[in-house]
Order: sequence, then structure tokens, then C-alpha cells
Amino acid sequence: MATMGKYCKAYSLQKLREFSHWTERAENTRKEKKEVDVKEVEVNRVLTDDDFLYLQENYVVTDGIFKDENIIFDKITPQWQKFCQNALLFEIPVD
Repeated sequence: MATMGKYCKAYSLQKLREFSHWTERAENTRKEKKEVDVKEVEVNRVLTDDDFLYLQENYVVTDGIFKDENIIFDKITPQWQKFCQNALLFEIPVD
């Protein structure tokens, strides 16, 4: 069962890609239904700069609101945390 964290915030992929050490695990994107040769199949969605991903309270980035599913970025370093706090203004509310 998927785990929902206490806090996450959506950011455009364009903003997230500004981090100098950004990498993406595209194989973990959410599935979309597409029609191929008159058959409906599920395929991983292709991310663009206009898509929104979720920065979780543990600094993991996901393609959805659950913190343990569709993980796109999980290389949590002090540089990443600093980028999130300074460039993205990510702050977990106190309450």
C-alpha cells in the first residue's frame, strides 16, 4: 500500500532540472493508457519541462503524491537540500 507523507509540494520539472546534479529515473514515471494498433496498453509517461513532480518532506521527488511510489529522484545530498531550500524555497510547515 502506498504511503502518503505529511507534506509535499509540486514543482515544475523545468525548475527541478536547474539543479546541477539532477538525474531522472524515467522508468519510474506513472503509467498512461495509450492506444497502439487498436489495443489499449499502459506505457510510462514521458516527462517534459511543463510537467509537475512532487518534492516530498524527505527531499525525494516523485511522480505523484505518494512518497514511496514513482520515485524520480532520490539522491539526497546537502547540496540538493540547499537547492531545495534556497532556489525552490521549499520549507516544511511547522504545524
